[in-house]
Amino acid sequence: MRVRAVVAYDGSGFSGFAAQPSGPPTVGGTLAEAIGRVLGHHVDLTCAGRTDAGVHGWGQVVSFDADAERFDPDGLRRAVNKLLRPAIVLREVTPAAPDFDARFSARSRRYRYTILNQATPSPFLAGTAWWIDRRLDLAAMRLACDPLIGEHDFSSFCRRPAPDASLVRRVLDARWESVDGEDGCLLRFWIEATAFCHQMVRAIVGTMVDVGVGRRRAGDVASIVRACDRAAAGDLAPPHGLCLWHVTY
Repeated sequence: MRVRAVVAYDGSGFSGFAAQPSGPPTVGGTLAEAIGRVLGHHVDLTCAGRTDAGVHGWGQVVSFDADAERFDPDGLRRAVNKLLRPAIVLREVTPAAPDFDARFSARSRRYRYTILNQATPSPFLAGTAWWIDRRLDLAAMRLACDPLIGEHDFSSFCRRPAPDASLVRRVLDARWESVDGEDGCLLRFWIEATAFCHQMVRAIVGTMVDVGVGRRRAGDVASIVRACDRAAAGDLAPPHGLCLWHVTY
């Protein structure tokens, strides 16, 4: 039977999500091994989004097939969490339709990027937020979101996997919010799209920070999008501030 699971993980100790035949441990490889150990048979995981090394997940979704006669969703969740917590946790485990696919059935993915914008770093947020001590202009960064909405070629913000690969994506929402009082020391960038290309969110956040510190203007983002040139945009934001937050089906 087909199974759907919602996974949360701290990506700092893993080389991304996608399983690899050799090399450093990955979230997907570690999770698949634990699930297979509990179920007593090999499983092939399909994930909603292949997060990079150091990127976290709160609402990652995976699908896999399990022996229906031996499947106990609550028992599987408890057993896997006992093996992998706190780095990897199954938040939900449910039966799914036979044709459910965590990747291809998804309608959109939502990511969150967190910035700690204050003079003093926090030891408690060091693994999940990019600390920037220079004051960011939140109003300008909010204005810079507008050109991202809609369907565009995001070549300026993506690593191209192949010379002829399309990097056209449709962004449904992009916005900044302050979540730590009026001083706005904790800033979160939310972006939702039908799909993302490699390093897209981190490149967008890096460009937004350029706007926030005054190296670029909010109005520059539209021309950066139209340039379709990775050199036109900013540097990548660090991976540890990024989290795959939710997948819509």
